[in-house]
Amino acid sequence: MASEASGTSQPMASSSGAAIIARQDRIPIWSLSYLFIGIIGIGFLFTFFDIFDINVSFIQTCTQIVAGCLPGPPPGLTAAPAGLVLASSKLGLPVLLNLVGYVIGALILSPLADRFGRRDILLLTLIITGLGSLFNAFVWDYTSFIIARVITGIGVGADLALVATYINEVAPGKERAKYTALIFIMSSLGAFFGIWLGLWLTTPAANFPEGLPFALATVQTVNKLPQFAGNGWRIMYGIGAVLALIGIILRVRLPESPRWLIARGRIEEADEIVTDMEQRALKKLANLPPVGSEIHLHTGEKSATYLEILGNPLYLRRTILLFCMWFIAFITVYTISSGLTSVLAGLGYPPPEAGLIVAVGTFGFIGVAIFDYVCGELLERKYWLPISAVLTIIGGLIIALAGSSQFWITAIGAIILFIGFNLFVPMAWTWSAENYPTRARASGFALVDGIGHLGGGVGILLIANNVATLGTIGTFLVIGGCLAVAAIIAQFGTPTRGKRLDEVSP
Repeated sequence: MASEASGTSQPMASSSGAAIIARQDRIPIWSLSYLFIGIIGIGFLFTFFDIFDINVSFIQTCTQIVAGCLPGPPPGLTAAPAGLVLASSKLGLPVLLNLVGYVIGALILSPLADRFGRRDILLLTLIITGLGSLFNAFVWDYTSFIIARVITGIGVGADLALVATYINEVAPGKERAKYTALIFIMSSLGAFFGIWLGLWLTTPAANFPEGLPFALATVQTVNKLPQFAGNGWRIMYGIGAVLALIGIILRVRLPESPRWLIARGRIEEADEIVTDMEQRALKKLANLPPVGSEIHLHTGEKSATYLEILGNPLYLRRTILLFCMWFIAFITVYTISSGLTSVLAGLGYPPPEAGLIVAVGTFGFIGVAIFDYVCGELLERKYWLPISAVLTIIGGLIIALAGSSQFWITAIGAIILFIGFNLFVPMAWTWSAENYPTRARASGFALVDGIGHLGGGVGILLIANNVATLGTIGTFLVIGGCLAVAAIIAQFGTPTRGKRLDEVSP
């Protein structure tokens, strides 16, 4: 029978497979062990620790591994003197190539998850990420630093895709965004630790609010240039490797996705997992809702290839829209998450104060992650992007207008900024995974989110290298404006909230 919605002709599942998914879809609450949320969350805590740890620490890294690297412009200047470079100008390449690693990892490893299963490849992604972080702790120059960032990115890019895919396939149908947001809380903690540890370990001590009085780095003159001395940045990457090891050990306990098992024809294994989910749910509920209608499923098939996804008119349209949305949104996301300290330093903020502003902003990240968990299902996924864009622009303008002389107003702006650029993320992750069928969910997510990460690298290169030309207000208007463009694109997408996965993406 042909599937009219997808425009392809595929064999349908046996009624037993469809019946198992119908049973899973009627379970209204989280029905796996909550330990599994913690297990996935530990991995995501490390992933976001790695994404954000470069934000503050890179200034110390640059002054030690790049000849002629300055933390910020000398007093009275807006750019580096001839023959010298600002740390902000050297940040773009490692961030861009780290994100190229995201693309490589997402495109290569995500199809393996569609073929071999979600859990086993989730282990592999964390192993690669941890090895990259360990390499980062021992690099000796700018080139080796970039290579380490690429290796790390290969693991992180695939991990982001697979975690979003896994949560979508095991969470209650009407709470997929809620449980993605629950994992996002752990992400916010990873960002928080990455930035605050960076502030403590890699910036010089300074009287508050110009910095942390107990920060550990020191300023030394090497070849007549200021250098942030100390091994704080190496310690941070070492901590990341330890966090990855913990995540690897814990992820061994994850069950496989029942939807993936059914797609591969492993009906009995899926039935065992769903039966266990029903029994767990009945410990909290008096009764389960009636089983809904069975939706025809593809089963026993090989996972779809990229050419099959892009050759299907329905999924091609969705891929183009979601890719454009993510590519432009990531310009905003990564300019802030990986580069805000260097951007502020390039705009003339003292580096310790710039790091402290960013560190305070992470409280907004934690707050909005909790908000997303509580409220993320209130609106259709795509409606969150315009709200995010407005808050991001407001936060950026507060920072720009307050300047470094009014720390607490600038800090409030940073909190709003972090709320803004993170608000939409878990809902958009959920939305992206919902737009593809089980046989291609991880691969489809890799196409849009994975390749879309290149936007982050492009943004860092174009914005961080040109802050002197853009000025403070112009810099933050460009950063927030990119998210506004992504929000407009998103409004043409498919509504998915509250719908069954196989109904949205047959």
